[in-house]
Amino acid sequence: MKSIVRSIRSLRTSLWEASPSLAATGWLMLADFVICLVAMSVDTRKITNVNAWIKPAKFGLSSAITCFTLAGMAGYLADWPRIRSWGARIFALSIAIEILVIDLQAARGTTSHFNVSTPFDKAAFMVMGVSICALWLSMAAMTWALMRQKIKPESWRWALRLGLLLSLVGAAGGGFMLRQSPSERLAPGHPLFGAHTVGAPDGGPGLPVVNWNIEHGDLRIPHFLGLHAMQAIPLIGLWLFRRGKLSELQRTRIVWLASAVYVEVYALLTWQALRGQALLHPDAWTLIAAFAIVIQLALGSAVIRYAPLANAVNRWIEVIEVRA
Repeated sequence: MKSIVRSIRSLRTSLWEASPSLAATGWLMLADFVICLVAMSVDTRKITNVNAWIKPAKFGLSSAITCFTLAGMAGYLADWPRIRSWGARIFALSIAIEILVIDLQAARGTTSHFNVSTPFDKAAFMVMGVSICALWLSMAAMTWALMRQKIKPESWRWALRLGLLLSLVGAAGGGFMLRQSPSERLAPGHPLFGAHTVGAPDGGPGLPVVNWNIEHGDLRIPHFLGLHAMQAIPLIGLWLFRRGKLSELQRTRIVWLASAVYVEVYALLTWQALRGQALLHPDAWTLIAAFAIVIQLALGSAVIRYAPLANAVNRWIEVIEVRA
């Protein structure tokens, strides 16, 4: 138990030294998550058929994890102190504003995203939009710096780079939710501008906790996967680093393969949602695409893992190039 406490304290110190703004905001978001859990137990109001505080709680926890992760990544940007400092500050401020608006709207008993039903709601949604744009640009700046920062070993360097890059793509994918249906385009006074559900209004039956729609397409699913690539890919890199049987070249190739598969799964889930198809009810085309991704992962892993097979593939490539 004492070793766990020491590890937590050491991690807390290292994150604070890397980026005080992100570390402080991370703890603030964690406190927000706890407050939302308490509010959930005493406030029984519902928004889109779920407790009003479930969404703020989810966003608070997700934001805390993201801030802590970015703080850790910022610690590697030794050659880019200005980008590390200002990128972290802008991200921290932007995400704090977004969570504040989400909490405020939950307290008012109404939705935060896509809500333009009153001048106040429209202004709140616009503030969120500006904050999200600033957040994305700060992430882009930190991604640019990380792509140029020298980090060893190579597999870990690419795990950090690709993880943050894929999160940047995943964050941009949230723009799909701003599309308007024909009814919205024909009705200027419509109270909503966009939605995360495709094929039905938001608020249908969903999976426990996450509330992802189980009857229609839901763009929150790929958006969630994309946003948290910055945790998923580095965790794969960390797991590979602890496997002593693999060479550094093999680890690096596996990180690239995992990132490629991650992008493909993200694209598949986005395509599935945009067609109004529920996650748990894939059609034949979705299953075929998923099967192709699994085959690619299996073949890629085999080629990387087994040297004789990798050498054979290299010889085949050389023969093809000579004949060409």
